[in-house]
Amino acid sequence: MSWCVLDEEKFHQCCWLFLQQSEQLRDGWSWEAVQGSKEGYLRKTALRSVPTDWITTQKHEGSVLECHCSLKSQGEDKLVASVDPDFLRGDIEDEDDGICTVCEGNSLVLQYEYHILYSCSYSAPVLYFRAFTLGGKSLTLEEVWSSVHPHFRLHLQNCPLNAITQQEHPLLGQPFFFLHPCRTEEFMRPMLQAAQEQCRPVNYVLSWLSVVGPVLGLDVPLKYSTQLLPEASPSTMEPN
Repeated sequence: MSWCVLDEEKFHQCCWLFLQQSEQLRDGWSWEAVQGSKEGYLRKTALRSVPTDWITTQKHEGSVLECHCSLKSQGEDKLVASVDPDFLRGDIEDEDDGICTVCEGNSLVLQYEYHILYSCSYSAPVLYFRAFTLGGKSLTLEEVWSSVHPHFRLHLQNCPLNAITQQEHPLLGQPFFFLHPCRTEEFMRPMLQAAQEQCRPVNYVLSWLSVVGPVLGLDVPLKYSTQLLPEASPSTMEPN
């Protein structure tokens, strides 16, 4: 059914409406155009605090998470940052090796960069991302898995085709992680059908992101659902 299929034109339409709301809510999303091309993607960066007790045995000697756990087990009492759910507070100091950041409350602060692209193969949006320590070190795939909430991690590991993996960014040609989009239609169809039956406006990208975002610590504020805007032409979308 056409109302359940997201083509590229509808994707850009949804992105435009989403950006309008993000600007109103100051949520930090922007549109990044690819030089010399009509293609582009949504982008956002955010700090995220990962509780140490999420970290499993997926650690490797010299890795970000292994280093953090080692400091904790040795009773290291040097706190270099204090984090609440929305803001990084206090003075930030790097460890000597520039890798670890220990946070008050046994948490590790990471910086995430999120990209939303359109997949022609799946006719669906795809969430690409990469993560770094505050010292600038990239996380490995194993470390990314350990930063996922245990509940989501168990579900993804039991569904390999819906898992987190790494590949080249389609537009930038750089290594990124991404959530496989093969089951997007499976969870989006009931949502779209319910909206149609109730004659409710729905932004495909926004609804999709509210489902997949929390897996990677990317929460969508509830205010988005109360600030639906009238349709606008995606042709007016300007890169930031």
